[in-house]
Amino acid sequence: MIWDTTETLPREEIRRLQLERLKKVVRRVYNKVPFYRKQFEKYSIKPSDIKTLEDIAKLPFTTKDDLRENYPYGLFAVPLDKLVRIHASSGTTGLPTVVGYTKKDLHTWSDLVARIVVQAGVTSRDVVQICFTYGLFTGGFGLHYGLERVGATVVPASSGNTKRQIQLMKDFHTSVLVSTPSYALYIAEVAEEMGVNPRELGLRVGLFGSEPWSEAMREELQKRWGLLATDNYGMSELIGPGVAGECERQNGLHISEDHFLAEIINPKTGEPLPPGSKGELVITTLTKEGLPLLRYRTRDLTSIDESPCLCGRTTARLARISGRTDDMLIIRGVNIFPSQVEEVLSEIKGVGPEYLIVVDRKDYLDQLEIQVELASDYFTGKYRDLEDLEATVKSKLQSVLNVTPRVKLVEYKSLERTAGKAKRVIDRRKERK
Repeated sequence: MIWDTTETLPREEIRRLQLERLKKVVRRVYNKVPFYRKQFEKYSIKPSDIKTLEDIAKLPFTTKDDLRENYPYGLFAVPLDKLVRIHASSGTTGLPTVVGYTKKDLHTWSDLVARIVVQAGVTSRDVVQICFTYGLFTGGFGLHYGLERVGATVVPASSGNTKRQIQLMKDFHTSVLVSTPSYALYIAEVAEEMGVNPRELGLRVGLFGSEPWSEAMREELQKRWGLLATDNYGMSELIGPGVAGECERQNGLHISEDHFLAEIINPKTGEPLPPGSKGELVITTLTKEGLPLLRYRTRDLTSIDESPCLCGRTTARLARISGRTDDMLIIRGVNIFPSQVEEVLSEIKGVGPEYLIVVDRKDYLDQLEIQVELASDYFTGKYRDLEDLEATVKSKLQSVLNVTPRVKLVEYKSLERTAGKAKRVIDRRKERK
């Protein structure tokens, strides 16, 4: 099912629409947002300089620091009395990034989320259980109103209280689950402990997001739950969920290109890269009224595929987010991403999907320890088998990371689970400074 005919426009028509809207938003922020006017003057740019889509490279980037330095309302393009909703990011350091929505923004947001859930196969016949937090975080409310837009029955369960989540699934005949992928795996574990087979709960679609996850985790989710696990992408600064989402083909995340202009850049130089190249995702909002952003650096690493999808949609697709430029760990001069660790572990029999990377410094040298949970069904009773498994994990990680880690096998379910984003890294080097 196609929610909006815009999803099937010819590529040249998509680009024409993007250019028209890009010119409009550039003029608007120049006239309405003092921050952008100063940036344009600093780089000797005028709105009239934007004549083609490629001219976007002339514009300066916007970063999360810019939003924080203009906290709370400095980047808004409308007066406060035109806003009907405020959300804020759940950042772990510094001030949160504050975002605002006009009535039109909320209407657009619901429409965009409706697109991604329909792409995943959700219909008006579904009962959808949302296990995201409701509050300043955009995930809960964003998915909620988009799902109601398509006529689905929404269960706003929020996060936590996992046993109750399972009971709600049984009682309400939930057919679609909304959560982080790591929390979905945890719910499955708790269900099994309760003597409930997750596959018998009747879930058929999972709308997962809010954290990077691998194909291996997708396979595990689909095996444990018996559902179609789909990925979706969003960010509070851009609008929340609804920027991009997978269709039932699971072949990349369709970008709502009539509302967002996506670029891939070299994260070190800022230079634009051609389609198909892997780099940092940069997005310009084309239709937002409250908080329009030019060339926002997401810090997410991905690539863009502009080839047609078998589902019939013509919108470009994002590859699965493989990591972030700012969660990259540099260990003795080597760049390491948590997603690399997850990919390696997914191929080793005997270990589960949960892991924790602990980085420390001793005698001025970086130390890397990776704690890995044993699989729930792994038990031989032989110490030698554990030694062999640990050696296997260490060898495979070393070959991929180009760094020799210390591997520590831990008991199943001994690493902390959360209802939100999984905590994968503890970097103690900051404490040593």
